[in-house]
Amino acid sequence: MLLVLMLLSGIRPYDQATWLMEVLPVMIVLPLLAFSYKTFPLSTLLYGLVFVHALVLMLGGHYSYARVPLGFELAELFNLSRNPYDKIGHFMQGLVPAIAAREILLRGHYVQGRRMLAFLVICVVLAISACYELIEWAAAVVLGQGADEFLGTQGDPWDTQSDMGFALLGGITALLLLSRWHDQAMALLPGHHHAR
Repeated sequence: MLLVLMLLSGIRPYDQATWLMEVLPVMIVLPLLAFSYKTFPLSTLLYGLVFVHALVLMLGGHYSYARVPLGFELAELFNLSRNPYDKIGHFMQGLVPAIAAREILLRGHYVQGRRMLAFLVICVVLAISACYELIEWAAAVVLGQGADEFLGTQGDPWDTQSDMGFALLGGITALLLLSRWHDQAMALLPGHHHAR
């Protein structure tokens, strides 16, 4: 289903290059999830979150983030000066990797203790966010003005910092609101015996 939605999102997007750059993470992750399904199936919670994150990326890619209709509705509702849809994307860029990192760290028994787990999860979230911002910077250097749609800064000089801030907020939200649900979802996986 996700593959079909991705193909639909690529039909007459606002900017073809922007669409490709925005959905590239989906194009990379989908085959990885398919190949790892038998050897390392993920929790249903994580699969669901990946699905939602992919939808956010594809919608942003189709319209370009600064032009997503939902963002205009949110801007009007909250009296914002810009389309905030890209902040939803960066929030998800923190929330989903937080659960993915948490699952890998717990299932691989790489960390002991909840505090160290939370610290490392947030470190992973910030590292991913920083890498993405570096990719955006590289795109701006290579493409020049052609990168405006991909960057979606909308004239905000602090866009990079606020993007990372929203990713951090997403990571913290995942830990605070989803940890218990995530533990329950992992407990349903075959052969799972995580010591609490």
